[in-house]
Amino acid sequence: MAWQSETAYQEGLEKNRTQARWPQNAEEHESLGKLLGELASQSANLVRDEVALAQQEIREKLKTIQVAIMVVIIGAVLFLVSLLALSAALILALSVYMKPWQSALLVGALIAVIASVITVIGMSQFKRVKLRPKQTLETLEENKEWLREIS
Repeated sequence: MAWQSETAYQEGLEKNRTQARWPQNAEEHESLGKLLGELASQSANLVRDEVALAQQEIREKLKTIQVAIMVVIIGAVLFLVSLLALSAALILALSVYMKPWQSALLVGALIAVIASVITVIGMSQFKRVKLRPKQTLETLEENKEWLREIS
């Protein structure tokens, strides 16, 4: 009985060696070469698709930034025009109660404080947008895991 289990064990080892061997004939080499070529082609397509996805994701984020910049610029220009008119009117109104240079200084200081608050709000909008292509990085990580599994 012991010799039978020893023989079965040896046959199992021989079978594993046969299955794990490198292709011996031309037909096996051709199919292996074909598979490797197909793997290389698909890997190249995968990388190309990932690059295209990253570009698209960055374009979308840049478009969001562009819109935020345009809103800030339009708001700043309109605010500047109205601020000039209002500040002139306020300076004239305050010059009745104080010297004109004092009223101009007071109005200028008030405008500077308001402008600082608006600038901080605009900058906070920029901080919300993250340029890191999150979706692309996630799929690249998945692809890396997939490639590890098949190799």
